[in-house]
Amino acid sequence: MRRIALFTFMSFVAVRGFSQTDWPTYGHDAGGLRYSPLKQIDATNVAKLKVAWVYHLKPTNASETTTAARSARPHGQAVRRPDFQQESASKDEVSFPQGKGRDATKGVCSTCHSTNIFVQQRHTREEWSSIVDNMVSKGLEAPDDELDEITDYLAVNFPRQESPPHGAAAHHKAEGLIPRRRAGHILSSEMTPIVAGGLMYLSSPYHRIVALDPVTGKEVWSYITPGSGLPSLRGVEYWPGDGAHRPEVLCGTRDGKLIALFAKTGEPVESFGTNGVIDMKTPEVMKGQIGLLGMTSPPITYKNFVITGSIVPESPGTGPSGDVRAWDVLTGKLVWSFHSIPRPGEKGHETWLDDGWKNRTGVNVWGFLTVDEARGIVYMPFGAPSWDRYGGDRKGDNLFGTTLVAADANTGKELWHFQIVHHDIWDYDLESAPVLLEIKHRFKRIPAVAIVSKNGMAFFFNRVTGKPIYPIEERPVPKSDVPGEVASLTQPFPVVTPPLARQNFTMQDIATVRPEHEVFCRDFVAKNNMVFGPIYTAVPYQRTLVSFPGSVGGPNWGGASFNPALGLLFVNTQDLGQLESLVPRSEPAGMPYGFGPVTGRFWNAELRLPCQQPPWGQLLAINVKTGKIAWQVPLGITDSLPQGKQNTGRPNLGGSIATASGLVFIGATDDSRFRAFDAKTGAELWSVKLGAAAHAVPATYQAKDGKQYVVITSAGGSDIDDPITDSSVIAFALPN
Repeated sequence: MRRIALFTFMSFVAVRGFSQTDWPTYGHDAGGLRYSPLKQIDATNVAKLKVAWVYHLKPTNASETTTAARSARPHGQAVRRPDFQQESASKDEVSFPQGKGRDATKGVCSTCHSTNIFVQQRHTREEWSSIVDNMVSKGLEAPDDELDEITDYLAVNFPRQESPPHGAAAHHKAEGLIPRRRAGHILSSEMTPIVAGGLMYLSSPYHRIVALDPVTGKEVWSYITPGSGLPSLRGVEYWPGDGAHRPEVLCGTRDGKLIALFAKTGEPVESFGTNGVIDMKTPEVMKGQIGLLGMTSPPITYKNFVITGSIVPESPGTGPSGDVRAWDVLTGKLVWSFHSIPRPGEKGHETWLDDGWKNRTGVNVWGFLTVDEARGIVYMPFGAPSWDRYGGDRKGDNLFGTTLVAADANTGKELWHFQIVHHDIWDYDLESAPVLLEIKHRFKRIPAVAIVSKNGMAFFFNRVTGKPIYPIEERPVPKSDVPGEVASLTQPFPVVTPPLARQNFTMQDIATVRPEHEVFCRDFVAKNNMVFGPIYTAVPYQRTLVSFPGSVGGPNWGGASFNPALGLLFVNTQDLGQLESLVPRSEPAGMPYGFGPVTGRFWNAELRLPCQQPPWGQLLAINVKTGKIAWQVPLGITDSLPQGKQNTGRPNLGGSIATASGLVFIGATDDSRFRAFDAKTGAELWSVKLGAAAHAVPATYQAKDGKQYVVITSAGGSDIDDPITDSSVIAFALPN
């Protein structure tokens, strides 16, 4: 098994053509193993790691950089950006009343969305303030007085009518976020640096793509992204060139631009679109709709293609398409598109009844793609259709919603698929990178793909045929009581691999970590008449459901890493329950229901203490030869609890990496620690406290000085709304 596994890993290296000491793509290799062959840092010396360098994502002239980005003027040392034709604002001119704050609102609120997204909504001032503050938490940069002016303008001109919240405000409320305006405008990042060809590349929430010296952390070049859209939240991609053409760095933006830069200099690849930039908002995907389309995760390259997913609206149900597309890495021309929602005559169209497919948004890969380069197969983990809490207007199983799809990477033609959640009304997106590995099962070596998702389950397939390696069975699940909703009667469940996260809750599970917290949680349940149910209990009608896993997982986009020598797949999970109900809307506006008054996480938000017994977060290893869990340990501590009760595990977003020396590195937890574990046993070997939570995936590399470095982004924020108290990339190494 060891020889087979290492051969498989080396084949990835050979096909990609990169140095084993680099970290040249988000998952280290195109198959997303997140495994490094480096051994310099091991169990005997990992506790000696020290900070080697720190790079602050926020430049000293951050406000000037933002202003320059908005006005499309070159700034400082940044490479000159292309002048971009701004989208027509004719509809906005009609929709936005005159008044103080109008120009600021139009300029700022188009950072990630069309401004029509906002003018179609109605909210209280408190709700508008929540939305604006959430934009800040996601990377919006503006002075405090300007943000207040925007909030006032929206509250005066677009007040909420008597109807349950929907759209952006409802989504923020449902996610349990308590947005905090960030002092000093420190912005969140979930970025993983990549290292290739002697440089480190990263995306910054301050409108920049940056190259660093990986030995010193010193900036080599930077590029200011065009327009108001911020670069990808989670990083960039590297294309190694083809002999005739120089290597490139590619990065998407949250307003739908795809940028190609020469890797050594940061200069735009002028043959790529217009001066190195293409607009991904093509008529085919926009369909005449107005709405968000951009990128928060890096693309992936294959041959001379760059393959992209996208972010699209979670509500309302109509908007841009979530198609996966391939572009020529030299010219920016579209090569192929995979229709994530099948059109008439296409396979899967029959799973959309009553024209529910028309102008539908969602069903997008907002997370990570992987590629079997030797076989020419791209693996696409699709999210849920929009709106992802009610499907009465999209009856049927809704392919390719919450589905793993394998397609020909040369043409985009589907090869096989497996739907993980039928008719998803829980926001149980697939989003983590499908992991391409080898499994020795019943004396056969099987090319496999593993996928984990928010539903807290792990699935293993033959990555060529799509046949499950371990049995999967359809089991009955509860019906929906929401008028008009027709939930799927069954859902797929793995038979061999047990659930990775909590799947149910009863009052016997109420948290007792502190007497006063137990009282709070019992009162919280009783006063709001909460109900419980197993996984796949549909959001009920006018009753508040406590659901596990919640809408952030289980696992989330951080996914899994794999050690091929040990045959262990490492997954971090969290148990953070979700509170939701559906109630009628007095002004349906295309959707008959909105969220009820009790919506958010199942915890004491002020104290950040979940209301069920620990563990609240875990790190586990799955033995892929058997499908069984090899070990499982709490991940994170609760500093506010007394000694002896702190080892609870913590809510976490981010992921792990594995090394040939038998280590697993992971940040992710909201206790702001960065840790190393023994890959064989799960024993914690090292921990350091950072300036903020590291909601990111680390990377490791060997630089030209011969040292192995481990690097992580410390920034906080994310969908579990940690304080953003840092905005740094930190490299660790052994002392001289």
